Amino acid sequence: MSSTTQKHRNFVAEPMGEKPVTDLAGIADVLGKRLVSHGFDRAYIVLGQFLVLKKDKELFVGWLQDLIHCNVMQASNCWQCLNDWCSEFL
Repeated sequence: MSSTTQKHRNFVAEPMGEKPVTDLAGIADVLGKRLVSHGFDRAYIVLGQFLVLKKDKELFVGWLQDLIHCNVMQASNCWQCLNDWCSEFL
């Protein structure tokens, strides 16, 4: 794992359960509200899209940027968070 935020470490440290999307690294309140408005109200739903895109960083980052208009760093942080979570739990 590269240098990560406390938010990232907290997310990866435990099972996903019903965590809100704002628990994902790179996703704060504004981006979280945008995800919710598109039907992605829980982190596990974003994980589903991550898996549909075969964990491909380029595809996931592009999808997230197109959907919620985040920047590359925010989308990459979210990808890394989900990727590290999958390495730990799947």
